[in-house]
Amino acid sequence: MPKPASSRLVEVDALRGVAALAVVLFHLTTRFGELYPGNPSPLLSVSTGHYGVNLFFIISGFVIFMTLERTRRPMDFVVSRFSRLFPSYWFAIFFTFTITHLLGLPDKLVGFGTAVANMAMLHGIFKVHHVDGVYWTLEVELLFYCGMFLLYRLQRLGSIHLALLALMVLRVVYYVLEHYFAISLPWILFHLMILQYIPWFALGISVYLLANPHKTAVWQPAVRTALLAIATLFLCESVVMATLGVVFATAVFLAASGRFGLLRLRPIVWLGTISYPLYLVHENIGWAIILRLVAVNVPMNLAVLLALGIVLLMAAAITRWVEQPAMHWLRTSYKNRVQPATP
Repeated sequence: MPKPASSRLVEVDALRGVAALAVVLFHLTTRFGELYPGNPSPLLSVSTGHYGVNLFFIISGFVIFMTLERTRRPMDFVVSRFSRLFPSYWFAIFFTFTITHLLGLPDKLVGFGTAVANMAMLHGIFKVHHVDGVYWTLEVELLFYCGMFLLYRLQRLGSIHLALLALMVLRVVYYVLEHYFAISLPWILFHLMILQYIPWFALGISVYLLANPHKTAVWQPAVRTALLAIATLFLCESVVMATLGVVFATAVFLAASGRFGLLRLRPIVWLGTISYPLYLVHENIGWAIILRLVAVNVPMNLAVLLALGIVLLMAAAITRWVEQPAMHWLRTSYKNRVQPATP
């Protein structure tokens, strides 16, 4: 028997925690070794962990489409996404800026003005440096939110498959013209329409429709969109990325259907709870910690473990004292304005 919706969403959120941990381990092991090759190599190097970002995008496609389908007023969605994204992000910008300047991090420090420019989350469009390199994915997410919100405002969510078809065809056109005819179409259009990543979001939307028992009327277009997304990944990227698309979409489908019992283990559920702050603060701070520890002759394996433990504790603290209180205050204030308490 399928589990209640709340249980299924816990599993999806826990899967996001697994994706976050994979990215963290990649950055603290493989990526650190690439940037600072003079240091010893850790015993374990998670060289494929960066693919957790692609899993993030599938989960976002799932969650954002689900959220918009349940949204009664446009501002409900705006407040929901703003309260989820920005308070923790703003805190992370200046927390990372401060810690890395205190500890030092060669070639990765930016000025205060750059940190302020990062606050809009769209600074990458203007080629402004990131306070932390992981922020590039947040811009992709925000652009996806904006595109989905536009469809919602135009009352065209029902045409989502046509919109995704158009974007993925455009993605193929960009690829074919560039690789076979040496013709480069405008970069800004490719960037703003997140064409490189649209197949992953399309997979998430398709999984939501296929996993929702009330959406039986749309399973055929959902299957077609998923197959088109896999084909786009195969044509424009590689068979490896297409295979990952299948594997990740299947994992999200199992989680959304309440059939991924491993994700209900408490440590994994906890990872899901802290996944966003963990993602925001792990990279540059983690590298700075490892460099400091190695400089005082701490063995590399222990340095990586200590850095991992510290960023997990930081993420837990930010979740408890920044993310959750800010989210609660913003959403409660908005609800009280929209629906004032009766005397």
